[in-house]
Amino acid sequence: MSNTAPQPTTALQRTATHRTVLMCKPTHYTVSYRINPWMHPEEPTDTSKAVAQWQSLVDVYEQLGFAIHQIEPIEGLPDMVYAANGGFVLDGVAYGAKFQYPERQPEGPAYMDWFRQAGLTVAEPEETNEGEGDFLLIGDTIYAGTGFRSDSTSHEELARVYGREVVTLKLINPSFYHLDTAIAALDPVPDAEGKSNIAYLESAFDEPSLAILRERFPDAIIATEEDAAILGLNSYSDGYNVVIAARATTFAEQLREKGYNPIGVDLSELLLGGGGVKCCTLDLHPIGTGTSVARS
Repeated sequence: MSNTAPQPTTALQRTATHRTVLMCKPTHYTVSYRINPWMHPEEPTDTSKAVAQWQSLVDVYEQLGFAIHQIEPIEGLPDMVYAANGGFVLDGVAYGAKFQYPERQPEGPAYMDWFRQAGLTVAEPEETNEGEGDFLLIGDTIYAGTGFRSDSTSHEELARVYGREVVTLKLINPSFYHLDTAIAALDPVPDAEGKSNIAYLESAFDEPSLAILRERFPDAIIATEEDAAILGLNSYSDGYNVVIAARATTFAEQLREKGYNPIGVDLSELLLGGGGVKCCTLDLHPIGTGTSVARS
């Protein structure tokens, strides 16, 4: 874990907020099929290395004081480690995932079972969506990705479930097929002016989507292609500490300049499946269910 760097005198004071997350140990992780450009099943993967790297992420979260829940991994579902795709949780309601590819479709019911056991109200999806991989809560608004995985009709369904503004953003680069690979939500709690900031990759979006991002987030961090190519934007923030890919060094410096504390972790083995820090982390957006916390 990186050390806290001295902050520039002009940097804003950031406040860490307590986070509650759901994760899945990569006990059965491998790359046995290809459903995204990162996956190459002909190349070997190391499950034990994936578990060790995932555990390093869990360790960081524990050091930051996060409440960590875990769902049991299921044999035959190697991508279940990417917990963010398992659904979207907000206001005590879990909107379930309905995966595009048959290889991942059994994950949807498995995660919905966990949500029910946790005491959440489950909204079973009718439309294709891949959970928090494509849905990001930024301020009071849900930003929803489409173009590769989640169907835009799921955005309408999402708006009906939560009664909140849902803003559609279209992804156009197949390497960034989920919204959380192209946008990092940096502020779980808006500041005194009600603002929440982000970082994003310009080349991942079509022009209408870029216009929305530029208007709504004029102070956003613009990520480099190099950092995005190692899923540097696939990060998780508590409002001060931002856990990112260790090799995303330019992004780390950009975060420091804005007053955040970047913490690098190596998830290179899980990158072979197309996932990073945020993919492994489903934000439960404090649910108050009274369920016990599973510490790893």
